[in-house]
Formats: sequence, structure tokens, C-alpha cells
Amino acid sequence: MSDGMNYAPKGKGSQVVKKGDFVFAAAALDHGHIFGMCNGLVEAGATLKSVWDPDSGKVEDFIKRYPGTRAARSEEEILGDPEIKLVAAAAVTSERCPLGLRVLAAGKDYFTDKAPLVSLAQLEAAKAKVRETGKKYMCYFSERLHVESAVYAGNLIAEGAIGRVIQVLGLGPHRLGPPSSRPAWFYKKAQYGGILCDIGSHQIEQFLFYAGVKDATVLQSKVGNFGHPDFPELEDFGDATLLGDNGATHYFRVDWFTPDGLRSWGDGRSFILGTEGYIEQRKYLNIGTAELGSRLFLVNRKGEQHIECTGKTGYPFFGELILDCLNRTEKAMTQEHAFKAAELAVKAQMQAIKVAGA
Repeated sequence: MSDGMNYAPKGKGSQVVKKGDFVFAAAALDHGHIFGMCNGLVEAGATLKSVWDPDSGKVEDFIKRYPGTRAARSEEEILGDPEIKLVAAAAVTSERCPLGLRVLAAGKDYFTDKAPLVSLAQLEAAKAKVRETGKKYMCYFSERLHVESAVYAGNLIAEGAIGRVIQVLGLGPHRLGPPSSRPAWFYKKAQYGGILCDIGSHQIEQFLFYAGVKDATVLQSKVGNFGHPDFPELEDFGDATLLGDNGATHYFRVDWFTPDGLRSWGDGRSFILGTEGYIEQRKYLNIGTAELGSRLFLVNRKGEQHIECTGKTGYPFFGELILDCLNRTEKAMTQEHAFKAAELAVKAQMQAIKVAGA
């Protein structure tokens, strides 16, 4: 397993288009999630035409991973290319919305790394541009979209395997790694947005999806810096509790305390309680065993199941996104859902109290 900055899963491809039917470009290579985003699109049949970043070294590395991709001379070259239908980008978090506004203004759909924005002002600007252009502002919530146990859990819930979902508990630990392995912007709160806005957005998006929540209230949220005094703007711990508009509740914890002894960048888990059963996801490994990969535990009236999910579902989001862009549908993710997850993450961040150690 790689660390969070280079998390780039590959899965069984399910191509929904032929080569050349859906052309996209990559830009702003500030976070390694760009590789997972591009992997998913290419596996679904999209054609990666060009890439742009002001750092030529990043561009060279990107082209090594995706041979045949052309290095664009500027962002404007990508935005002005009529063949390109979508721009995938992983900019510095605070710059994701400004870039998205330019992409949409150029008549292209936008696919950004999480968090998709860092303030309510950016949210309103993004909503306005979507209304104006009719283009998509989609987000790579990888901890659900690019994890097979998470996909499998969604399928089970849709089939009624655990009844009505009434509570989702999410745990999102991450490995920080040596300070030199992270760019300077990672430690500046105005640029990364805060821990709840950043990696907390994964957890909130999963709650909305699994529990069928359209809106929610942030009941409490907390942040702290317990172990990194040399980086006072870094929040290495955060948690929050939310109440959904349908009565479902959510608690999540995120942190940067994955110990070096763990063979994954984080022991991500979720626990989904329903009226007729529950699901546990162990997303990346099973501690104390040789088992890697994504697994799920299901308990309901029929009994207990331990399901190894690797290779079972693939990652349907990417093909659905391509078809949504071509057909102007919303099967992969609604725009309302993407923006609501972003909104609640920002609100959790805004009202968070600082706890001891902060």
C-alpha cells in the first residue's frame, strides 16, 4: 500500500466508451490523488490527451505513468481545446474552486480531488457557475468511490440487506510521513482548509450516501494538534457528529496518527447500522493477519458473512461519470450531493472547537 499522497488504485476495467469517444485532460498535479482519478477514467475507456502543470518534473513523471499523453504548454491550451470534454485536477485545496470556475467557464466538466472547496463563499461561486454553464463540478471522494468494500456496502444497502440505515460511524486515520514528503501548502490551514474540511469530507460524503441523507446539521466538531508542535497550523486530529434530515446520525474521526508499523497508509473503517443488521468495512487490510485488500462483514437476520471484496465490484463511478458527461445525466453522483458534502465539511470546520493540544 502506498501513502495517502500517492493513493492510486487500479481495478478491473469496465469500459463504457471506445477510444476517442470521451477525451479528457489532467491539470494541477499538486496531490497524488490525480493518479487514482486518471486511472479510474482510463479504465472506463476515457482517452487522456494532455496534461498541464507549471512544474515540468511533475509533468514528466505523469507522462511516464501515462505514455502518449501530451504536455500542454499552458492551462489555457487545455481550456481552449474543443476536443477535451473534462478536466481532472488535484490542485492545492484552496485553489480547486478557482480552477473549477475557469474550467466550467471554458465549457468543460470539472473533476477535482477532495476537498472540492474550502469556504462557503467558494461554494456559492461554484453553485452559481454550475447554474450558469450547466457543467459538472464533480469530486473524487476516493474513500467510497475507489474502495471495493465501500461499493459493495452501497449495493447491499440498496438491496435492503440491513434495512433502513440509522447510523454511520466513520474512522479515517492517515499517515503523515516525514515532513519532507509533504509540500509546504499541506501545513498551511488557509491552503489545505483544515482537517475536517479536507479528509473529513470523505466521511461526510459516505454518511449522506449510505443513509440517504439530503441535508444535515453539524451538532459538534472538534480539532486539535496533539503531536506536531513544529507545524502549528496543522490539525492532526478532528471529529464531528451530524444529524441527518431523516433522523440518521453520524460520528466520524479523522487523524494523522497512523503508526509506522502499519503496512497501510491508514486503517480506514466504517460501521453502518441498520434496522435489520449492520455492516463493517475494513477498507485496506485486516490487522494482525496477512490479508490485504478490501473486506466487509455483514450481520443480519440470515446470519454472519465475511466477504472479501477485491475484484468483485470494480469502480463503477468512473464509467457512470463519463456517461453522465456525455448524456447530461446524474447517475454517478448528483451535483446536489457533491455540494452538500462539501458544505457540511466546511461548516464542521468553521464551528470546530480547539481541544487540548491545539
